[in-house]
Amino acid sequence: MEQQIEILKQQLKQQEKLASLGMLSAGIAHEIQNPLNFVINFSKMSDKLLRDLTEIVEDNEDKLSEDDREEVEDIVADLKENLGKIVEHGERAISIIRGILLVSRGKDNEFLPTDVCKLVKEYVWLSYHAMRANQKNFNISIHEDYQEGLPLMMVIPQDLSRAVLNVMNNACYAVWERMQTADASYNPEVNISVKQVEENVVISIADNGNGMTDEVKQRLYENFFTTKAIGQGTGLGMAITRDIIENKHGGQITFDSEEGQGTTFTFTIPVKK
Repeated sequence: MEQQIEILKQQLKQQEKLASLGMLSAGIAHEIQNPLNFVINFSKMSDKLLRDLTEIVEDNEDKLSEDDREEVEDIVADLKENLGKIVEHGERAISIIRGILLVSRGKDNEFLPTDVCKLVKEYVWLSYHAMRANQKNFNISIHEDYQEGLPLMMVIPQDLSRAVLNVMNNACYAVWERMQTADASYNPEVNISVKQVEENVVISIADNGNGMTDEVKQRLYENFFTTKAIGQGTGLGMAITRDIIENKHGGQITFDSEEGQGTTFTFTIPVKK
């Protein structure tokens, strides 16, 4: 009993730490958003100025030698490409920040029209990069299959993103754990799928990690149950995930796992257009 109490204390301490980090992340995200907006806006302004400069050069091309003209054209082409990349990656960063702010500030149980494929992709890669930040040698293959043309669907985005993040975090941890003992032939992989099946959107996250034992399968959704070391997990993630999918979205969460082979989690959520 004393040992269980101590474990619970550690898990609650970790949960409090995560809550504080969540608030800190939201503050950082808000502060970063403004300078990013400046970067994107000035990049677009610079692109317009570059077009004006190109027109001036074209009006005076007879005053330039052929070599100078070619060099100017090459420089202009490189600058346009660089500015395009700055805007593209700046807008990607803005999208990530908006997602973080949505999770931290979104209204409870508020259904919003959402691009589910985009949401899943965003949080799959956030989880991957978070794992890489914590484990320097972590690297896996992520295979994605997103059905094209899916309409916007009514979901609670801050909750669904949390569910995707929880399962993807577990998938990354499972393959990382297997990497510690596997031979060189092991290729860690996670497969992501989002598609509409009849009146449901089906989200699947499959890994080829260590899989689950029978005990873990039985206790998977218990509060504070975790197979991770203290400090690595709180034991609340899967209980929260099931609540999000089944109670809040009226869907179903299922899993298929074989010890030593891997695990697949599937979210089946009724479509609300």
